[in-house]
Formats: sequence, structure tokens, C-alpha cells
Amino acid sequence: MYHAVGRRPSDGVYGLSVSPGAFRTQMEILARRGSTPLTTAALGELWRTGRALPPRPVLITFDDGYEGVHRHALPVLAEHGFAATVFVTTGWLRGAYHEGGAPDTMLDWGQVRELAATGVEIGGHSHTHPQLDQLDEVTLRAETVRCREIVTAELGGPPASFAYPYGYSTRRVRRSVRAAGFAQSLAVGNALARRRQGPYALERMTVRRSTSAAEFAQLVEGRAVARVFVVDRALTKGFAVVRGVRRVGRVTNLSGQHT
Repeated sequence: MYHAVGRRPSDGVYGLSVSPGAFRTQMEILARRGSTPLTTAALGELWRTGRALPPRPVLITFDDGYEGVHRHALPVLAEHGFAATVFVTTGWLRGAYHEGGAPDTMLDWGQVRELAATGVEIGGHSHTHPQLDQLDEVTLRAETVRCREIVTAELGGPPASFAYPYGYSTRRVRRSVRAAGFAQSLAVGNALARRRQGPYALERMTVRRSTSAAEFAQLVEGRAVARVFVVDRALTKGFAVVRGVRRVGRVTNLSGQHT
């Protein structure tokens, strides 16, 4: 899971960004390893139909829709013939649907169409990038449906895949994403994706500014995953408890049973 690719991204996304040089090195590692990148939609289809995966399958995904994905990542992907998926926050992209709030320079819809024309899958990542598990039912549905409608209108066909903002989801959120028409969705989890996780809770590993080439090579081999992400996993468990409490409190307040 990537976010911004750039030399000098904003402070807000710097830690989750990678430099263009680091991205090139990481793709070279995948090429030397003999990896076969797939789109998220292709992986979902293979698992649904029971067909065999290609050798050393890997998903290369980008969340949010930063402009550097087009400027820096796309040429490298094209050099290697690598498939990828970009999950766009439709209200953050430059253009007619812009809602504000984006943390850095984002793609415009012309660039999104260029990405799609090269075979990059364009997936949904909500409309305004909220914490979906904290939303009421009406707003949750609006975030997923609006995102899908905009991508459909701009690209001439509906997106098949979704990624949860912040990586958080609950059973309620997953049902909403499925009801909106998405066939599969990605979380974070910082673990290898497994078929048993189900199509709406597939896990990914975060690539950061601090991810070294050696560490990246270990991760794509499935080694040292638990060690690299031990802090992330502990924080995720803690956040899950806090978020559950917040959600219960919000619902209780809205019902008028407690203040």
C-alpha cells in the first residue's frame, strides 16, 4: 500500500510517502524476484472463480489519488509492464467534484483517465475520506455510493474495488461497501492477503518513507512481517477499542437515551 510518491510531499503525508527513487528501486526488486503484479479486480476474480494465481502474485496499490502517482509512479510501472490499482477519494481530486481538504496535490480527472487508459485499475476510496465506521447509515451510504457514481461517470464504467479510508472497517461498513456495488475491498492490517480473509477484508502492508530496500525485499518475500509491523498492529488493536467506544457513544447520544 502506497500513498504519495514525490520528492517533497507535504508534512501531512511525508511519513507515508516514498521518493521516486525508492519507488523505482522497489519495483526493480519485484521485477528481479519474478513477481506478477495484479489489479485488485483481477485478484478478486481469480479467487471467486477458483482459478490458480500466477507466480509470485502481488498487488501494487495507491490510496487517495496523489498527483505523484501519475508523474512518478506511472512511468516506472509502464517500464516493467506492472499492473496496479489506484483508489481515489473523489472529493479530493482536482475538478468538478472537489470538496477541499486534500493533504497534498492530487490527481485531476484527465490524469485519472490516462492512468486507466494504461490499464491501471481505478478503485473507490470514499468521497471525502472520512472514518467510515463513525458515520451514521445515511452518510455512510452517501460516501460509498457517491464515490462509485463519480468514478462511473468519469471513466464510463463502474469501479469494482474499494479501499477503506484509514484502513478501518466493521461488518456494517463492509455491508455498505458491498451494497454500493463494489466486488471487493482492501483494508490495511499490515499482513499478507489471504483468501480466507474474505473479499471485503483483504489485508495489505504499508510502504513508508522509512521502508528500506532490504526491508521491502523481506516484506515481499513474506518474511519479517510481524517484526516490521509489531508497533502498527498494537496501535491498530488499541484504536479498534477506542473507535468502538466512540461509535457506541455517538449512537447512544443520537437515540436520546443518555447525554
